Amino acid sequence: MSTQTEYDVEKGDSVRPGKPVIVSRYRGAARINHWITAASLVLLALSGLALFHPSLFFLTGLFGGGQLTRIIHPWIGVILFFSFCGLFVRFWRANLWKRVDGTWLARISDVLRGREERLPEVGKYNAGQKAVFWSMSVLILILITTGIIIWDQYFSAYTTIQQKRWAILIHSIVAILAICVWIVHVYAAIWVRGTISAMTKGTVTGGWAWRHHRMWLRELVAKSTTKQSGGTPLG
Repeated sequence: MSTQTEYDVEKGDSVRPGKPVIVSRYRGAARINHWITAASLVLLALSGLALFHPSLFFLTGLFGGGQLTRIIHPWIGVILFFSFCGLFVRFWRANLWKRVDGTWLARISDVLRGREERLPEVGKYNAGQKAVFWSMSVLILILITTGIIIWDQYFSAYTTIQQKRWAILIHSIVAILAICVWIVHVYAAIWVRGTISAMTKGTVTGGWAWRHHRMWLRELVAKSTTKQSGGTPLG
């Protein structure tokens, strides 16, 4: 039978006793993967906005001018797509939706007011983090698809003018949505103290894990106890 631990506890997650207790949340490879994705998103947003409207054309100066911006933008998109694929492979299981996530969302007012004692215990990711993950998964897939359609340098012979027009419209709308989701993600990471250091150092304190992801911490402790007892869970 599947257990919660199979989904929420990922390779490398562990608890190290001490004062304070240290919990390993992200391995080095996952953190590098995350920051490549983050950097790609920022560069894509800047270069995309530069091409989006004449009033923002000055942003092309960051990339060496209009022509270079037009050349570089789709290639950054390719990097983003494959980098996010790496994140997807790593994290999709822990982001599967569960019944507790619906309860967490229903109490979103308590989340915004910081009344976490009124929230249900959650695993490695809460409903908000899962919503960001799956939203970006869909949006990036649409962006790469529409981006290929309008990438005339390599694919102009395979699409019609009408298809390109629709692709540009969809690409622009989805790009704005992706930027909005990214802003929410960054704001939440800053708002919840300790979140950013988890993705820079790879660890959090036991107190942080207990407050924000208690179910995940319980699973880690149970897993650690099982190993120490020779494979038999302690009662």
